[in-house]
Amino acid sequence: MGAEGTRRRRRLTPEQRRAEIVAEATRLVAERGFNGISLQDVADACGMSVPGLLHYVGTKDGLLVAVLAHRDDVDLEVTGLASPPDQIVSPRAVLDALMEHNAGQREIVRLYTVLNAESLNPDHPAHAYFTRRYEESFERLRALLGPHYAGADALAHDVIAAMDGAQLQWLRFPEQVDLVEAWTRAADALFAAATPKGRDVLLAERSGRRAGRAGTPPTPLRTAGVPRRYEV
Repeated sequence: MGAEGTRRRRRLTPEQRRAEIVAEATRLVAERGFNGISLQDVADACGMSVPGLLHYVGTKDGLLVAVLAHRDDVDLEVTGLASPPDQIVSPRAVLDALMEHNAGQREIVRLYTVLNAESLNPDHPAHAYFTRRYEESFERLRALLGPHYAGADALAHDVIAAMDGAQLQWLRFPEQVDLVEAWTRAADALFAAATPKGRDVLLAERSGRRAGRAGTPPTPLRTAGVPRRYEV
């Protein structure tokens, strides 16, 4: 038996085996697209049977969701989104890095886009995952944008919409649409409409938080000239 057979027979913990399955599935999706792979392909790549594979992932949809969850973890590390928000100097630079990263993984983005649309059906096995993912993405973006911009809630929703929209256009018209350029145009408009927090605003917020901790309700913050949809 060759080295390949020996490698495939090695004993792994359940966590290691699942990580191997997700890594091989991610590689195959990136190479062939998610419609171009089968459970048998992934099982063969891992040196196991399809029933053995299903023991770890449940269904093909379960496997694809695991691929997306793994992709999210990698994206957070690669782009810096995993860093504490107060250590990020430029939210825009982090978001730009994320879209540049996505531009290099078309098939993974396609998988995300298709499954996201299919999961709008409440009975879809990935419905809960995508609902939770949106909520987590929103909270992460709000935390990222909040220290820098007024109206971070609305801006976070708009950033997600702009990213998803740019990716959809890129997937639909790959010869006409450059993902990074499409995102840049949308982001330029979004951040031009948003109001950066000045030093006086930041001091007022900090004062309000201190007052709140002392038992005194903080003074509501209103920034003159901010469009209503971006007011705090």
